[in-house]
Amino acid sequence: MINKEVYGIIPAAMSIFKSDLTLDMEKTLKHSENLLKSGSDFIVFFGSTGQSQLISSQEKKDFIKYCGKSKYKKHFIFGTGSNSLQENIEIIKIAQENEMYLSLLMGSAYFSYDDEGAYDWYKRFIEKLPKSKIILYNFEKLSGFKFSVRLVEKLAKDFSQIIGIKDSTANIYDKIKIENFSIFVGSELRLLDNLKIGGAGIISATINVTSTIAKNVYDSFKKSKETELNEHLISIRKVFDKYDLISGLHSYKAQEDSSYKNLIPPLKILNDTDTENLISELKKLKFKKAA
Repeated sequence: MINKEVYGIIPAAMSIFKSDLTLDMEKTLKHSENLLKSGSDFIVFFGSTGQSQLISSQEKKDFIKYCGKSKYKKHFIFGTGSNSLQENIEIIKIAQENEMYLSLLMGSAYFSYDDEGAYDWYKRFIEKLPKSKIILYNFEKLSGFKFSVRLVEKLAKDFSQIIGIKDSTANIYDKIKIENFSIFVGSELRLLDNLKIGGAGIISATINVTSTIAKNVYDSFKKSKETELNEHLISIRKVFDKYDLISGLHSYKAQEDSSYKNLIPPLKILNDTDTENLISELKKLKFKKAA
């Protein structure tokens, strides 16, 4: 059974920067609010797509306070992009002080650790912030750690604050059966399969530009209707998968607003040839972006 507090079509939102590479809070928030208007159910800020690992802790805290004024704040989910347990606590505490309790937490990267170490990390976090509503973030490629079914089951059993998981590694989404727990995949290639086995939906980078299409696929499934748009959605994702996702999405969105060209090094937008190829391939699919 899906946790009713978080579900559906969720973009891992892009962050937008000024020319000096400081976070443009107004444009970043507006981008995500537009996604909610065009079909998204929730928004994840400061995930890997949002370049969170490259943004200063103070900017994250300032932006969270800024988001606290939005009428959509109940639909906001915050990541941290930090290895530090204490910094994770500090950042999410700011969100909770602004009545935003949903978070997407990966734990620490860089160091090698096992299930016991990961369990202790979440345990200590929850002890400090017991009002948390946590979606686990399983992304071995980025963190170096891969969640096991046993660890997820133990965390969900021991802590009511653990309400779901984003399985970008895709090793466990089809193996977990936990009551009142939301399972998200990280790619449109697996969205419909996830829904068919009782999953909650998707948290994905490319929903920054495909939210309306993804929502149509989701709603059609919930109404037990077939839709040809799922293959269209998959085809779009496959085009973006040929490139670094952050670079591809920013290069695509920069066609309408040059601010999207501003990426924090070492990230960079695609070269001219790759940008032309990306746009050409999407045009062949008759793709029209949603936001």
